[in-house]
Amino acid sequence: PKGRREEEGKRLSLSTKNASPLPLTRPLLFLLMIWTRRITIEAACLLAMITLEPVTSFLAPHRHRRNAIIRTRHQNNDVIVRIEPTKMAGADVSNLLYQEQENIIVQRGELEEKLVTNTKQLEATVIKMRGTGKAGGFGKSSGGSRGKASSKAEGKAYAKVLKREGVLRIDNVLSPDTADAVREHLYKLRYQSEQEVKEGLMQPIQRFANVLLKQNRCDLTIPLGDELITKALEESLCKSPVGATISSVFGDGAILHEFSCLMSDPGSQRQVIHPDTPYVDGRGPALYTCFIALQDVTLNIGPTVWLPRTHNEESHKAFKDSAASEGGGDSPKDTLIKTKPAVLGTLNKGSCAVFDSRLLHCGSANRSEDVASRALFYFSFKNPEVGYPGNPASIRRELGDANVSLGSLVEDLESFGKGKGSPLIDRLGSRMR
Repeated sequence: PKGRREEEGKRLSLSTKNASPLPLTRPLLFLLMIWTRRITIEAACLLAMITLEPVTSFLAPHRHRRNAIIRTRHQNNDVIVRIEPTKMAGADVSNLLYQEQENIIVQRGELEEKLVTNTKQLEATVIKMRGTGKAGGFGKSSGGSRGKASSKAEGKAYAKVLKREGVLRIDNVLSPDTADAVREHLYKLRYQSEQEVKEGLMQPIQRFANVLLKQNRCDLTIPLGDELITKALEESLCKSPVGATISSVFGDGAILHEFSCLMSDPGSQRQVIHPDTPYVDGRGPALYTCFIALQDVTLNIGPTVWLPRTHNEESHKAFKDSAASEGGGDSPKDTLIKTKPAVLGTLNKGSCAVFDSRLLHCGSANRSEDVASRALFYFSFKNPEVGYPGNPASIRRELGDANVSLGSLVEDLESFGKGKGSPLIDRLGSRMR
């Protein structure tokens, strides 16, 4: 009856009056994504479900928790469909969209793997110190007996290579025993963190950072305070050339920006090539990241792939251009990936790769058949003259908020090495949740 239809029309208006108007650009964007095959029709429909009006009011939190009302036609008669609100509906749609996005990334990664053909192993950098070749840290340093002047000169020599290539390898940064112990400790921490998240004691972001292609891959943020982690930092920053190398570029005021562990389990897919931070004209490097292998990294467990000398304006400009040529040839991006030589991070246990965050790189697939998980203990230091570098940091919030400088951290670690304790690290550790 007419009165019933008017009543239901008013209810429909009430249930959608708080929904935001749908911009014209959104449906056009869906059509464009389908036309360019960036997304399947099914995924576009799902995306429309969570943006088109009255369903938006149903998925979004509603103060009165009204039933959503959708009017449709069946055999020329109006049919009113009432849908009970559910907390899971939006999450289910989001998960499906995320999976669709990941499928696109996986396909692109597989294509890029075919494009990258000129590869070789990342070799340890050999520098000349007083007439001798040197390419190591912990194992070459006689337990940290390097003098300040020698350490500074060594760091300067490594920094020169790092600035030119964008990536370098330093061996023996961690002793084998320390690497083994840290690996065991971090996998236990991962299990504990997963349980805390599962039980609702912690939010995922309080224990894990976001990572590209997260299936069978995680970025576990690490708390300070454990003596084993302090020992690993002492070996890395004081007994190897890593600390002096970063200090040579950024100075002792460099800020600890990331402190985490990347874990790649069997079945993890190859990532797409990407920089961690953008190239900004007139600005130097924003971050230097140090990946330390906690086991031998072989080809089958997914070594990192770097494209040396791509941390510059020319490479980033080409990388952003995905348009194919008029004749149907490769895009500037694909041409760059095809022609640039690549190096593989097949590191020995305890070895380190230091790289400029602007350098193009990716994690490769873990195709191991012996259930071998790859763990990279890592930290990044930020240029103190740079504010936000362009990418969220993988670090516990309590540690990131402290803005710990490289100089103060090294001083504390040297005190720890002399058996005098580490008051700064202890204080930071006490703040960790």
